[in-house]
Amino acid sequence: MRKRILCAVAMLAMSGSVLFGQSGAPTAAPLTVIRAGMLIDGVSEAPRKNQLIFVRGERIEKVADDSAPIPAGTKVIDLSNATVLPGLIDAHTHIFLWGEDPAKGGYDVNILKAGIALRAARATYAVRRALEQGFVALRDLETEGAGYGDIEIKQAIEEGAIPGPRIFGATRAISTTGGYNLEGYAPELEMPKGAQLVDGPVEARKAARQQLEHGADWIKVYMTHRSWVDKQGNLVSQPTLTVEELKAIVDETHGWGKKVACHAYNGIGLQRALDGGCDSIEHGLEITDAQIAQMQRQGTWYCPTLSPYYDDWAAADTLEGKRDRARAMVHETSFRKALKAHLKIVYGTDMGGIPWTEPMAQEFRRMVTLGMSPMDAIQSATSRAAEMLDMKGEIGVISAGAYAEVIAVSGDPLKDPGELEHVRFVMHDGAVFKNEIAK
Repeated sequence: MRKRILCAVAMLAMSGSVLFGQSGAPTAAPLTVIRAGMLIDGVSEAPRKNQLIFVRGERIEKVADDSAPIPAGTKVIDLSNATVLPGLIDAHTHIFLWGEDPAKGGYDVNILKAGIALRAARATYAVRRALEQGFVALRDLETEGAGYGDIEIKQAIEEGAIPGPRIFGATRAISTTGGYNLEGYAPELEMPKGAQLVDGPVEARKAARQQLEHGADWIKVYMTHRSWVDKQGNLVSQPTLTVEELKAIVDETHGWGKKVACHAYNGIGLQRALDGGCDSIEHGLEITDAQIAQMQRQGTWYCPTLSPYYDDWAAADTLEGKRDRARAMVHETSFRKALKAHLKIVYGTDMGGIPWTEPMAQEFRRMVTLGMSPMDAIQSATSRAAEMLDMKGEIGVISAGAYAEVIAVSGDPLKDPGELEHVRFVMHDGAVFKNEIAK
């Protein structure tokens, strides 16, 4: 019995809810209480007013109305004039990308001119910026030629060496020969690639094993590559992996207890992604009614990343410009279909493709403009994203037992989703990281 008690105390101490005094006796971690003027908890369909959030260590102890007693000597953070929410989750980022400005060389510059130390420094900036904006978790879907750097940035955050959110990294990503940049160089040159390229189920399985061995939390697969508009004005995308290749990756990844995210624009590649058993569709620019129904049956997550397809359009009379406009048009239709079908939609920005200097919360306004309710959009970036990441009840929610991931804005994001672009308070793992509003 004594051994069981000591083990329990040790586990509590590791969780941050128990400290040890000079005598060696366990003592509870200090209590902090947050006064929330309006609380959006991440799961309820309506906000609550005048709530108290009791935080002990890195966890939320309880949530109560403002009549609950507060013990003497408790630190109180007054957000009574603010809207309080769970920390946000961006389910599609690239911390090792620095925008793709064509005037500065586009994508290729990231690999050919930026050394790994520079890219790591930029990634350090990216994760800090994410946390400053209230994003306490990122699913980072590929390092774009920076190897396993996302897992090492994650390690640096966990060690406390740098500030940043929780990272769920996908490391190198997987595509096929002819299915990823760098491209267009002299054929005798062996150019570096932004993803790990495979051909055949055996190579595909081996690549998944290599990435999982080196710490991948998710496996990212490219099921389509370049896209264009045909003579009839239809969007066409080049498929990459076969169903057999994807099934080998999915089988291996699921065996490790992990999931597979599939970049898929439309057409054959998107269908192969579904038939191969992917866990999430990334982008999904054009999804047919039959594919929507298949996603419903299979429980496939949908991460639309709307915002990137409205930036940097080429001139309207060029092939690239026609493609850019076709992408945005079909994407809007697919997103509305997904809403109507109640697909499991999660919030993703594709930051990195979008410069990290831009606001990460811009996607909220885009989603709401296309018909999603503000509360649904918030839940896509909180409790729903947490469920996809297998952290349901731990992040993306303000409730007893969850990590103390708390943000606040001055206004009401249910009336103006743009308020989420101006997060003024951030608590991460029970520690205040940013405070421009609390008394």
